[in-house]
Amino acid sequence: MTECPDHTPEQPGKQTVTVHGRNGVHTGMTDTRNHLGRRAVLLAGGGAAVAATVGVLSWATGRHDRAAAPPATVGLFAVDEAVALLPPSPLRTVSGPQSIAFAPVGDRVYALQVMAGGLRLPGEDKPVTGRDRKSAGDMCVSVLPLAGGAAGHMYLRGFGHGVSMGVEASGEDVLLWVESDVDERTGYGRAVARVPFRDGAVLDSSSPAVRHHRPLPGSRQLHPAFDPVDGRVLVSHWVGEAHHYAVYRTDDFLAGRYEPLHTVVDGALRDGEWVQGCALHGNHIYQLTGKGYTDEAGANPPSGGGDTFVSALDVRTGEVAGRRKVTVAPELEYREPEGIAVRAAPEPQLCVGFSVKTPERRRLAVYACPAPGATT
Repeated sequence: MTECPDHTPEQPGKQTVTVHGRNGVHTGMTDTRNHLGRRAVLLAGGGAAVAATVGVLSWATGRHDRAAAPPATVGLFAVDEAVALLPPSPLRTVSGPQSIAFAPVGDRVYALQVMAGGLRLPGEDKPVTGRDRKSAGDMCVSVLPLAGGAAGHMYLRGFGHGVSMGVEASGEDVLLWVESDVDERTGYGRAVARVPFRDGAVLDSSSPAVRHHRPLPGSRQLHPAFDPVDGRVLVSHWVGEAHHYAVYRTDDFLAGRYEPLHTVVDGALRDGEWVQGCALHGNHIYQLTGKGYTDEAGANPPSGGGDTFVSALDVRTGEVAGRRKVTVAPELEYREPEGIAVRAAPEPQLCVGFSVKTPERRRLAVYACPAPGATT
């Protein structure tokens, strides 16, 4: 499922953290200390965005940048050189993926999906339809090792649609950055939350264990991402009919000091495009847009190679720092872009996820774009 300004989904120290379900309680230990980035963030404030233009428009120097960018590079990453990272793989439920993120250490990808219809979780009298799950903001987190198989799952009820997400390490814990406090009129979140991943748990957005951050009064459709290198928080949001981004220091954000390092108006998004995810790395916000294949008579036929694009926005100036069509794996069935994330180790890669149709379910495929010659 995608996001656009007027799109509405179908309607109908350590301390113990308690994960409350509608019927049942799960407890576990989590480190609640603020997570600081591995480097201090010393970036200047951002500016207004300029009109989107294909190609690299600006290349400012900085510790994440090089002296010159290859023509096909978007921000730091060579989109044309994408390679397969995860073959089409099943998630916990049969519905399609919405977003992806990577654990800072290890070869695991986390994926958010709107819960499929027919599931019955603790506290539910009967199975719930997919339509009701969507409007209620019920999501599933699936964990997949890149080597194959499954490594866990978690259910999040009442959170949102999952257009983007983040994964943060804190001690031995994995913390998920997700939208929260769903607006049931739209199915999208009105706040941002950081919650511990607990394999097999059911967590409700209304639980006292969930703290809802509301950094942008008057905005809607809030979707977070987490910078795994510098430990910053990115919040995608809409103000009126305009798409915006805000970047925060993590410790400030968690303390309720919602003073952004940068604010950026999205100058890369074009008329008719749907935002399918965002990521933050170095001096750039990376944005994924596009839709699934139609048939040959439709607007996005397989013969055209899809309409998936990756764009980069400079957080300091708002300028578009590249826009490139993603041409990898044109043979995928359906091939809807669903999620973009930076994999930090063993070296930075910009990863794009696709939802793939099979007869029995949707699957997730992930492709990685390298950063040739980049320094981190």
